[in-house]
Amino acid sequence: MNRNTAPAPTPDKLHDPRHPPLPEAGACLRWSRLFGDSLALAVTAAARDYAGPVVLVTPDMPLLEQLQAQLGWFSDGALDLLSFPDWETLPYDAFSPHQDIISQRIETLYRLPAFRQGVLILPVSTLMQRVAPLSYIQGRGLSVKVGERLDVEAMRGRFEQAGYTCVAQVMEHGEFAVRGSLLDIYPMGSELPFRLDLFDDEVESIRTFDPDSQRSIEKVEAIHLLPAREFPFDPDAISRFRQAWRARFEGDPQRSAVYRDVSQGISPSGIEYYLPLFFEQTASLPDYLPDDCLFLQLPGCEAAAQDFWDQLQTRHEQYRHDVERPVLEPEQLYLGLDELQRHLADSRRVEVLRFDEGGAEAVNFATCGLPDVSLKPRAAQPAEQLTRFLDQHPGRVLITAESAGRRENLSDMLRDNGLRPQAVEGWQAFLDSDIELGIGVAPLEQGLRLEDGTLALLTETQLLGRRASQVSRRKPARDPEAIIRDLTDLAIGAPVVHEDLGVGRYLGLQKLTAGGLENEFLTLEYAGGDKLYVPVNSLHLISRYTGSSPEAAPLHKLGTDQWAKARRKAAEKARDVAAELLDIYARRAARQGHSFDIHSDEYRQFAAAFPFEETPDQEQAIEAVLADMAAPQPMDRVVCGDVGFGKTEVAMRAAFVAATSGKQVALLVPTTLLAQQHYENFRDRMADWPIRIEALSRFRSGKQQDTILKELNSGKVDIVIGTHKLLQENVKFKQLGLVIVDEEHRFGVRQKERLKALRAEVDMLTLTATPIPRTLNMSLAGLRDLSIIATPPAQRLAVKTFVGEWNDQTLREACLREIKRGGQVYFLHNQVDTIDKLARELSELVPEASIAIGHGQMRERDLEQVMLDFYHRRFNLLVCTTIIESGIDVPTANTIIINRADKLGLAQLHQLRGRVGRSHHRAYAYLVTPPTRSMTADAVKRLEAISALEELGAGFSLSTHDLEIRGAGELLGDEQSGQIQEIGFSLYTELLERAVESLKAGKEPQLERPLEHGAEIDLRIPALIPDDYVPDVHGRLILYKRIANCRTEDDLRELQVELIDRFGLLPPQVKNLFAITRLKLRALPLGIRKIDAGETAGRFEFTEQPQVDAARIVQLVQAAPQNYRLDGVEKLRFNLDMPDAETRLETVARLLDEISPEAA
Repeated sequence: MNRNTAPAPTPDKLHDPRHPPLPEAGACLRWSRLFGDSLALAVTAAARDYAGPVVLVTPDMPLLEQLQAQLGWFSDGALDLLSFPDWETLPYDAFSPHQDIISQRIETLYRLPAFRQGVLILPVSTLMQRVAPLSYIQGRGLSVKVGERLDVEAMRGRFEQAGYTCVAQVMEHGEFAVRGSLLDIYPMGSELPFRLDLFDDEVESIRTFDPDSQRSIEKVEAIHLLPAREFPFDPDAISRFRQAWRARFEGDPQRSAVYRDVSQGISPSGIEYYLPLFFEQTASLPDYLPDDCLFLQLPGCEAAAQDFWDQLQTRHEQYRHDVERPVLEPEQLYLGLDELQRHLADSRRVEVLRFDEGGAEAVNFATCGLPDVSLKPRAAQPAEQLTRFLDQHPGRVLITAESAGRRENLSDMLRDNGLRPQAVEGWQAFLDSDIELGIGVAPLEQGLRLEDGTLALLTETQLLGRRASQVSRRKPARDPEAIIRDLTDLAIGAPVVHEDLGVGRYLGLQKLTAGGLENEFLTLEYAGGDKLYVPVNSLHLISRYTGSSPEAAPLHKLGTDQWAKARRKAAEKARDVAAELLDIYARRAARQGHSFDIHSDEYRQFAAAFPFEETPDQEQAIEAVLADMAAPQPMDRVVCGDVGFGKTEVAMRAAFVAATSGKQVALLVPTTLLAQQHYENFRDRMADWPIRIEALSRFRSGKQQDTILKELNSGKVDIVIGTHKLLQENVKFKQLGLVIVDEEHRFGVRQKERLKALRAEVDMLTLTATPIPRTLNMSLAGLRDLSIIATPPAQRLAVKTFVGEWNDQTLREACLREIKRGGQVYFLHNQVDTIDKLARELSELVPEASIAIGHGQMRERDLEQVMLDFYHRRFNLLVCTTIIESGIDVPTANTIIINRADKLGLAQLHQLRGRVGRSHHRAYAYLVTPPTRSMTADAVKRLEAISALEELGAGFSLSTHDLEIRGAGELLGDEQSGQIQEIGFSLYTELLERAVESLKAGKEPQLERPLEHGAEIDLRIPALIPDDYVPDVHGRLILYKRIANCRTEDDLRELQVELIDRFGLLPPQVKNLFAITRLKLRALPLGIRKIDAGETAGRFEFTEQPQVDAARIVQLVQAAPQNYRLDGVEKLRFNLDMPDAETRLETVARLLDEISPEAA
């Protein structure tokens, strides 16, 4: 930008990137000839040698992230690295940035004034941003320490003024929750949230906690809270905003929703683009930096700044006349190019040039490019080029891999070729050692070599060709069970199933007083308006109804046998299904399958050629599949994973093992297009191996198909990929060893029957993106093995989801943003009759796009051609129906626009959104809806849920209704769906689980009372969770359900510890609730149906076949007939003094111990 340079360096001197020359104060140096990764090495060294902070300016975010990782590696983590990320919204967007981005930015602004040495790394567009003045960031913080006195209500007010949001459960930055004497808060810039425990008004302890499990981690003495927004939002700031708005914009301010919202204390989306109105004066980032900063500007920054400024001007022009949402001048929000140049002109600066630039003024570095050192696995000498380089290179060499696992693979491959690199911990460890050939883990891509030959760095990419995935920092995957628990939020009016009385609607939790005792009850409404009050300690009888849509749930009538009949019928069906499954299982177990030999060297080489880092789930799935294949029984495994999470690689590994063991593999897919795509992928992946792969589909002529069939029969084809045609009678294999089925639920009944027959004979691997619920997996434990891949691949960024009404401007920008970066767009419009009209409108709206149409009413061949053309990028905007839901993978399509998203189910929205974001580009999903007031409440909820679940893999944990049903149908066959519809999914899976257990134990399942859930206990004592202990209704409901679902006393103890940790010491009512549940667990194996006890008397009621010590009961009655008597064979009555809760609980517990057969 400015050309004020330092004294001209000597052009023939070459500098070592480990000791780069630095400019004088106010001067500019230009660095040139930094090949490969030597740029990051030179920047690390500059930051180490320079006495002040270094500001590294990049042209974009991807380069920022890459350099951040590399600087951390070259400095062994010793370098203080700050980043100031982009908001990830377009200028003047009506969207607000993600809380995590705001958190990182605020932390950086807070730390900058005291930043003495290290690197601040930021894209040029954020260097241009005007930000809050330093006084705001420094002056709005709050500090809290142990022992300090706090007024909770005053504190709540201060949190809200600092921009924190009050929620029921803290999950994200910028949230806080108050629960009695506990205060949870997730401060901006903090790795973890904190829990403050107060005694009276004194802070007794401060602990960090895990936002997923809500469990405490460790104690700290004090915390500092930064403001949660980049602008103030207290009454003074709102008043300043209103004044500034009226001065800046003409006309009636009340016409603008932004003005109205802010006036009422509501912070609207996209408010960040009005930031200057909250301050007398804004600042710029250079104002935060000390005077002695060294600016390092990378190639492309000038062009990026110019592009950004042009985009700003264009968008300002588009929006400046919008009355609803008027916009500020670009100069009020950003530094202009001249102003940016002036800031940089006065500073010490380095401009990094591209390799080919340079000239007399440039400082040249002593680095040079590397020759081709790639390994050629199928050549006679795979490492010939690498060996030649190592022989000729006089100095030391370090080879780097993306991860520890890949380092091991690479070491093995090199060892097989006579090279023995030694493992090193990091860059400094290598420099300090005298190792000649080392191998380590590093985020490098292009390597580097010094001209004097003393040192070379080679990367995995250079050795194995295609770039391996950049391993991103993975958030630990959320525990699916935790997500399912969170989703037990029952809305008022939601259908639930009572095990003994059928389907009713949930009307809320209600406190009722009976016999002078207050307890909490679930209110349910049945057909005809009848009400039922279920005490919370019977919550184990209640499950969520998932069968058909909530509105269409079949409500049952109380006092009739309608429910008993439905339940009996479902129990019979469940018994039949269980018997059939057990029969297949027995046939498989009895039959000797083929035990595959895994040739470790070949397999290792094949695995090493996988161009990505395996996710932990993927590794587990692969290990499980290989173990199954090596076992003598036929494999039957289902691999479940979200769209694009790497199931195909699991299938490829299995196919490779089968083919190299001399067996044939059949891969069945639902569509011709998918067959073609799998065929191309398998061919690519196995190109270096003598494995013959063919596809049987309509893309082959009749003659070609006949040839393939003959060669399958003679054993010349190793792997065949095709649609259900592969199941026809005329397809004969010579030695079929493995069948892989992709999306089995999309095949018809006849094909499923054929697959069922195959299951007992050959190894079966089923891949599905339909989440199969965990509960069902348990009920089929041991029948079909299940592997779940829920971790997204490193390069998949969460899909940024926007929900809003149709807006020409927004949609045009969405399409242009994608087309400009060379991508493609799905435009989903699920109405065939108006799809052509919509396509015409779009071609007028976005003339830059080339458009095609695809829908299910086209001839199959035409539709396939359209999809294929889209895949090969012959056009860039596809207007289509939901036909793409399980289509082919198009990695370059990274924007999806869904018109009338309110009409689609949550599962469908999730599957459709999964079509984009298949590469390392940020993907966008726009859900276009009518105005909120004209949508159903359920549609609004679905859209909120989908936009909240930006987390990848969440669809997996989202055990949503329609997906559960689909998953259930997939494992159990279609005729079961009707039963599920009638009695609800959760109850059906429980029936199935019990039926499988009974049959395995050689017993006939109970049909009249298929689920014996233990004793009903009434001790006339308060057993509930008080609302001052857990104020949130949903929170109480979830806890009641979790207490009721505890299967062992250990589970109960664990849950008790969690409650004390999260909410404080247990009140007496909660202790009673746990004690009653403990009694229930003890009574269950004894066959006790009911326990009833008051102040002076009580009774036990037994089932038909109690498992108690009858002799001991007779002894009790004979020894103290005034205290104990038998009332028939079913009741034991006792007259004892039990004046309070404690005595009553102890008495019942003692009696249960006495009559237990174990006591004898």
